[in-house]
Amino acid sequence: MKKVALLCLILFAGFSFTAVFPAPAQAQDAVKLTYSNFFPPTHIQSQLAESWCKEVEKRTGGKVKVEYFAGQTLTKANQCYDGVLQGISDIGFAALAYTMGRFPVMAAVDLPLGYTSGKAATKVVNEVYNKFKPKEFDDTKVMYLHAHGPGLIHSRTKALAKLEDMKGLKFRGHGTSADVVKALGGTPVPKPMPETYEMLQKGVVDGAVYPVESNKGWKLADVTDYCTANYSSAYTTSFFVVMNKDKWASLPPDVQKTIEEINAEWAVRHGEAWDTSDMEGIRYFLEQGNTIIGQDKKESERWKKAVQPIVDAYMKELDGKGFNGKEIVDFTIKTLESVK
Repeated sequence: MKKVALLCLILFAGFSFTAVFPAPAQAQDAVKLTYSNFFPPTHIQSQLAESWCKEVEKRTGGKVKVEYFAGQTLTKANQCYDGVLQGISDIGFAALAYTMGRFPVMAAVDLPLGYTSGKAATKVVNEVYNKFKPKEFDDTKVMYLHAHGPGLIHSRTKALAKLEDMKGLKFRGHGTSADVVKALGGTPVPKPMPETYEMLQKGVVDGAVYPVESNKGWKLADVTDYCTANYSSAYTTSFFVVMNKDKWASLPPDVQKTIEEINAEWAVRHGEAWDTSDMEGIRYFLEQGNTIIGQDKKESERWKKAVQPIVDAYMKELDGKGFNGKEIVDFTIKTLESVK
């Protein structure tokens, strides 16, 4: 009887100890996010996006983990923004030009204003966004923006030294780059970047307009022979990295703060990477035995004059939508001139 009483006492004491000092709670599960990007995994811009994912996990102490999908494996380039809105991906990275008309204010950055570097273009796109805070981005959370270096004319078999050489030729272009092709006398064939290699290889187009980094990044130097250094009429392409607004709002404030800090750093890194890869693209282009065609001052002015109607038409279009087109373009040009 005494043994039974003692056993009951021990069990009761154990129960009481557990009740007063409960076992440690299980650690909260990490927030899992998905990130969609159209660049192939080997491209420096894709590698930077992937490193952003790893940095977020590292600096949040594992509170956030991001699953990365490169090469259009989750959403196509022209479906990326809608994919974020619909929750197909939590984060998306693509070109604004792939959804033409959706970003009227930010389209000012892509105009052929004579861009000289990715660093300058990235500075411009972020300054324009911060200045005007356009409502066109209100349905997502903007992580950061960046833009590539000067978009130049490339051709398969014909050297394009003069403006007249563009006439009658077909060039892959998309968004503003398609407008540039048309203004210079060519015929634009609007297709996303991932389709460019095959179009050139099969002769569907006579050339394409793109930043020189793509000669290596997308291996386009393998299917082109010439690059015309038309810097005076060079455009850029702006890229967004955005997040689903509801998903962003669900993150704890400390996590949001950490991600914002990373975003500021990565915008700069992307701009610098565009320039580094431009140099590598030029080197790779020349290693294939290809030719870069320079322009003298007179010819350069002709090309610059040829694309000016694109800028004028853009300002008029913006005015028709209730914006001050001249103010937006003037600010864009002034910012570009300050960082060239």
